[in-house]
Amino acid sequence: MNNPFKTIGKIIITCPKRLSLYLSQEVKELGYSIESESATGLEIAGTLEDTYSLNLNIRTGNQILYLLHQFEAKNADELYAAIKEMEWENLIDLNGYFSISSHVENETIKTNLFANLRMKDAIADRFMEKYNMRPDSGSLRNKSAFHIFWKNDNVNIYIDSSGETLAKHGYRKMPHLAPMLENLASACLLSTKWDQKTTVVNPMCGSGTIAIESALIALKKTPGFFRNNYGFMHLKGYEEDIYLAERKKMKDQALRDLPFRIVATDNDPKAMEAARANAETAGVSHFIDFQL
Repeated sequence: MNNPFKTIGKIIITCPKRLSLYLSQEVKELGYSIESESATGLEIAGTLEDTYSLNLNIRTGNQILYLLHQFEAKNADELYAAIKEMEWENLIDLNGYFSISSHVENETIKTNLFANLRMKDAIADRFMEKYNMRPDSGSLRNKSAFHIFWKNDNVNIYIDSSGETLAKHGYRKMPHLAPMLENLASACLLSTKWDQKTTVVNPMCGSGTIAIESALIALKKTPGFFRNNYGFMHLKGYEEDIYLAERKKMKDQALRDLPFRIVATDNDPKAMEAARANAETAGVSHFIDFQL
């Protein structure tokens, strides 16, 4: 198995349906060329180290996946056999933890959870045969994470470099009622072609997501400000110094002040309470006028 941190391969960045136009803009601004694009994501070429900057800076994405292996499998037994042959000991620490997600369109599989189970079993059995021990596994996505994309007989195994979704930007501690996901709010703002210099009014602001995202976009403060744990960090080969250098670049680009005000209004006192609290967590409450 080649070292994915140093090997150029296929990177898939997923997003909510029809947001790929705004995701594409973000990825191009980070210096990458788009290989292909669909309604729910796009493809670029890069190493797993390239996902450091992508995870820290992208506002409109869901997950960033690095293609680890491709093969054909007609059924779950063939899936298990192919995955067991992969050198997982070069990626996962014996005392580590991993989780698996999947998208499956194969007539022999009735539920994605069965594909997840067979991959988990294959990895565990390989470790048991080699070391008589195995890493822990489960549904939590806060450590190393992998994704199966299985359509007909074609299987792609990805490293999920993000782990937990990028859709949530980490500052919203009080969601209130039916909150808009942060990546969708960002895409809405980017779709307006707003110049990031003029006043923003957010009526019916709810938990304040659009108002907060507008402040963060104008300040050039990306979601990485509020998060310091990603799937790639829990794999063998991860070099923290490279990640910290990317994190410093992210912080250095941020502005400290805005030349305009943001107005957030709602007739629900609980919504106002939630919006203020979330803005304080995001560090932008002093840029927003909250009006009940």
